[in-house]
Amino acid sequence: MTHPKWFLKMWSCVAPRRKLAIVNADTPPEHLQNRNLILAREDDEDWAVAFRCPCGCGDRLELQLIPEAKPHWVLHRDERGHPTLHPSVWRKTGCRSHFWLRSGRIFWC
Repeated sequence: MTHPKWFLKMWSCVAPRRKLAIVNADTPPEHLQNRNLILAREDDEDWAVAFRCPCGCGDRLELQLIPEAKPHWVLHRDERGHPTLHPSVWRKTGCRSHFWLRSGRIFWC
């Protein structure tokens, strides 16, 4: 079930923050929990981050972190370990969500 954008914007201000779990592999596992991000890391190199779309459609999103990939994202963690992604995530198919992930929270565009 997808939610109206106004609800998602309101909820993002009070929703629990997303957490980052790290797996030692070059690809994220198939099973993903709803609110967590999975970071695939091999030999201290971050490869990809995967998570479920925050709009509620349940689609799996997998974003490449290696600079050689086009497009690719940059992942930062704050002092509490909350993830931030840059640039924004803009789905061109499916639910067409567009959002930022900042300090573990979703901010809708």
